[in-house]
Amino acid sequence: MKKFVKFFIVIVFAATTINVFGQSNNYPFEVKISGKGNQSIIFIPGFACSGKVWDSTKLIFEKEFTCYTLTMAGFAGVPAQPKSSFQSWEKGIAAYIQENKINKPIIIGHSMGGGLAMALAADYPELISKIIAVDALPCLSALMNPSFKSKETNDCGAMASQITSATNEQFYQMQKQTIPRLLADTSKQELVVNWSVKSDRTTFAEMYCDFSNTDLREKITTIKCPALFLLESYFVN
Repeated sequence: MKKFVKFFIVIVFAATTINVFGQSNNYPFEVKISGKGNQSIIFIPGFACSGKVWDSTKLIFEKEFTCYTLTMAGFAGVPAQPKSSFQSWEKGIAAYIQENKINKPIIIGHSMGGGLAMALAADYPELISKIIAVDALPCLSALMNPSFKSKETNDCGAMASQITSATNEQFYQMQKQTIPRLLADTSKQELVVNWSVKSDRTTFAEMYCDFSNTDLREKITTIKCPALFLLESYFVN
């Protein structure tokens, strides 16, 4: 009987431990690790894009760096998570760096990924060595409205309803019209459109709404690490 009780306790402890670790490691992204090097790089793709967008870039760095390539939850076929937000994704990346003891990584982000890089450098200066933001703005909405101010309570319901109620064909056509003007290499159009189509529609709508309400202009003034911003002429006023 004592042996059975001990065995039962061990099983319960193991199950509890698995549950705890499962929860603590439930990051809001899928990550692929490649390369070997003492210095690490974390690649964050743009809105609704797969981490594969960095494949050709990684080839340059994998010989000397350890590369962590993310695809955010709900984007490009990666399973969605409830209550996604720009802030929760930022915290998730910071937790991943801390829990996996990644020493002072370089963060390279495109578009929304660049926004996350800026936020991480400002909010977690002890974790980051430097950032590179590609075609990323601290406040996307300010591009059209320089006096834009984010709302403390932002209702994304209407936008979510509009996007989620579209048929698959309507959503595909919407992306097919939008994507080409964002690409230098139009041969990649169908690939990028398909990443959007494979994205969870609710995550797509809510994150677009949330990111459109994000204003990092004051926050980035506190960034202390080296930061490189690469912008197409379209983004420069």
